[in-house]
Amino acid sequence: MEAYVKDTISKEEELVQAYMDEVFETIVKRDPHEKEFHQAVSTIFRSIKPALVKNPAYRNHNILERIVEPERLITFRVPWMDDNGTVQVNRGFRVQFNSAIGPYKGGLRFHPSVNTSIVKFLGFQQIFKNALTGQPIGGGKGGSDFDPKGKSDREIMRFCQSFMSELAQHIGKDIDVPAGDIGVGAKEIGYLFGQYKKMRNTFEAGVLTGKGLSYGGSLARKEATGYGTIYFVQEMLKDHGFDIAGKKVVISGSGNVSIYAMEKAIELGAKVIACSDSDGYIYDESGISLETVKQLKEVEKRRIHDYVEFHPNAHYQEGCTGIWSIACDIALPCATQNEIDAAAAQTLVNNGVKVVAEGANMPSTPEAIGIFLESNVLFGPAKAVNAGGVAVSSLEMGQNSSRMAWSFEKVDTKLQEIMTDIYQNCKEAAKEYNQPGNLIVGANIAGFIKVADAMIDLGVI
Repeated sequence: MEAYVKDTISKEEELVQAYMDEVFETIVKRDPHEKEFHQAVSTIFRSIKPALVKNPAYRNHNILERIVEPERLITFRVPWMDDNGTVQVNRGFRVQFNSAIGPYKGGLRFHPSVNTSIVKFLGFQQIFKNALTGQPIGGGKGGSDFDPKGKSDREIMRFCQSFMSELAQHIGKDIDVPAGDIGVGAKEIGYLFGQYKKMRNTFEAGVLTGKGLSYGGSLARKEATGYGTIYFVQEMLKDHGFDIAGKKVVISGSGNVSIYAMEKAIELGAKVIACSDSDGYIYDESGISLETVKQLKEVEKRRIHDYVEFHPNAHYQEGCTGIWSIACDIALPCATQNEIDAAAAQTLVNNGVKVVAEGANMPSTPEAIGIFLESNVLFGPAKAVNAGGVAVSSLEMGQNSSRMAWSFEKVDTKLQEIMTDIYQNCKEAAKEYNQPGNLIVGANIAGFIKVADAMIDLGVI
């Protein structure tokens, strides 16, 4: 599969298309192995072409060449000792992609799949996602190929301390503010912050977000990405005369995003009938018991197949992809990149799905997205749908700066306002550029324009 397919173009678009082709070909030639990054860039380029046609300044200032090249890509060795006394070595990464509108902001992912392509794709997406929130934050991402699964708390602590020993040289509350992502939850953030605090001999709360409430964290941060996903879906449905109440929902994953998307969906009257982890998925026709999922995943750290011990009428199936064969009204991919391919998308469409909203980063392949759009499925792209987490991270930074702690209700109200604004901004941008209803185009153009305009204002730096 080619990462980038050239469009059929009209005469007036030739210069823009040639410019885009040249930049994309340079990216592929420089780093031919970075397929995920190529896919992310391709999606953005195809969406923002109308903005480049309308505003020649973006081409005249060579914005594309500059925006696809990270301001800084840091890789480093992370040595640590396991419980058997054996020294292990992992790789650490941090991409500081773009700081035109604020300090770099983006999570840390600990997962065996992490490499330069993954962190660059995530960091590139983060630029536009963060711009959409309306908050003054740039784009970054990072992590390691370390797998916390199956590791003891002491091993995770030693790894995090070693990881932060290097990362601390490159971050700060006004420079780069990491947070959590896959494999990095409250426990890992605590270990990372503890090491940073010891090294700097200062309590610099704003250097990390997603912190525990006892040392500068924000209420509603844990819930933010999942809640924000549902708030976005709610706006999509409302705009088309529908309500989430009574809808059947399938959610992939069973981590932070998935659990709190389930919680808010159930609270609003939907019925969540399936969720998953990396081993397989569960289907409970009567509705997933959120209490059981939380106990298994957040408290006991068990696998999702154990759900059937407590709910014998539920069904468990090994493998993750089959979850998209379950008939539903709303599908929320909240696990990982490229989890919905063309075949899965067609199955969802054939089974009558009405809404697909991406809680994870780039969980749908380009072919899958094409099927959803052609089938008139309401489609919410990741950088808009899952922006709630980074939005509340920015609110956490504000609370840290003012040395104030907001109530859950205040943060949640702000989150709802931000997600509503994101939806409206995406909708209006799509309409302005003659693609009404296409929220992918709307999200990418709205985010791009904000960052590109700032880059022009700041000069060639």
